[in-house]
Amino acid sequence: MKLWGGRFSKSTAKLVDEFNASIYFDKKLYKHDIVGSISHAKMLGKCNIISEDESIQIVNALKEILQDIEAGLINFKVEYEDIHMNIEKILTDKIGDIGKKLHTARSRNDQVAVDIRLYLKEEISYICGLLKNLLITLIKISENNVDTIMPGYTHLQRAQPITLAYHLMAYFQMFKRDYLRLNDCLDRMDFLPLGAGALAGTTYDTDRDFIAKELGFKNICENSLDAVSDRDFIIEFLSDTSIVMMHLSRFCEELIIWSSSEFDFIEMDDSFSTGSSIMPQKKNPDVAELIRGKTGRVYGNLFNILTIMKSLPLAYNKDMQEDKPLLFDTVENIKPCLEIFTEMISTMKIKKSNMKAATKTGFMNATDVADYLVKSGLPFRSAHEVVGKMVLYCIENNKNIEDLSSEEFKSFSSFFKDDINDKVEIKSCIEAKVSQGSTSFNSILIMIEKGKIFIENQED
Repeated sequence: MKLWGGRFSKSTAKLVDEFNASIYFDKKLYKHDIVGSISHAKMLGKCNIISEDESIQIVNALKEILQDIEAGLINFKVEYEDIHMNIEKILTDKIGDIGKKLHTARSRNDQVAVDIRLYLKEEISYICGLLKNLLITLIKISENNVDTIMPGYTHLQRAQPITLAYHLMAYFQMFKRDYLRLNDCLDRMDFLPLGAGALAGTTYDTDRDFIAKELGFKNICENSLDAVSDRDFIIEFLSDTSIVMMHLSRFCEELIIWSSSEFDFIEMDDSFSTGSSIMPQKKNPDVAELIRGKTGRVYGNLFNILTIMKSLPLAYNKDMQEDKPLLFDTVENIKPCLEIFTEMISTMKIKKSNMKAATKTGFMNATDVADYLVKSGLPFRSAHEVVGKMVLYCIENNKNIEDLSSEEFKSFSSFFKDDINDKVEIKSCIEAKVSQGSTSFNSILIMIEKGKIFIENQED
């Protein structure tokens, strides 16, 4: 008979048992379920809801069950539906009727809510650690490439010269925001739902603050109805991780492009590349492509949970059982993506000369020529027109702007002086950027130093 079967006159159909069961996936929560139950049992004893001796027997038995599970000595059963009922059944088989007292003053609704929060608190901390490692790696690569000149792009067209360090530090800012977002998510979910009961609280004089302290929560959920029906913290986590994956995907897209023969800016290490089954010359960036592909999977989990929750009345509904596969899938995908991505970029070969050579075409110093004219007294729109005509002239004569003689410059405008040839050198264009947050070498060094300070200030 089911542990809740007293009201029923017949057993559920086997097909319903299998359809209704969540033990296939929520068994992952066994440790969190037992830890939560241990704290609950301690509280029951502390508040004299059960005797101190009964509390001790339950706690010791739960600890033994945890050891048995981790030793592979226990097989969970579908007929007990989920991890909570499986562990309770094992407990009652182990110590008899005393085990049945564990569920006093709680419901599976608040039990599963605390299990998920305990699980996710651990996973967010781990994922933030992976993000921190990625930030450290970006700093290291940037330090080695402060003067690695490359094209900056808009519309995937060469736009202005920048450095690789500057480009990488843009991603540093993205992943820094990801790190902060996940920590914010962790802070907002750090409230204990256990003790809320099914939805309305309990008639027992419990001590939820005691449990919160035992389990490491900063406070309790204030409203029991909200405590058992809230999945905002899962939605927020899936949203935050979707943004992480979007940033990884954008970065991977660039790495894939940069490793192509058309760009040839980088070469992936052999240990992070694959070959072709038919074309022996191929070296494919499959790791970056797979991370890019998994982004859609994580997005799907976010849209899935939003759809599940969009019209559910308060409080708990069985639909909410479907939150865990989505959550687990995202966690199990983002962790290896972050780990392998960090290793991949730390081992890639950067072809500095090819990057610099790419700045020689595309008239990437055109904006700097316009700025030169403006500083000499010509209105910007007029300067823009002059430089546009110069670019057309260069295209027709197969020249770059920096190849023009002083006389050719002056033929387009009297505002050009003899120093113009020095000003349009690519390195000069980069160094001329004096605004805060620009691509100048000094600005990049400031970014790197601030990045190091940020990392140092984060707690492990």
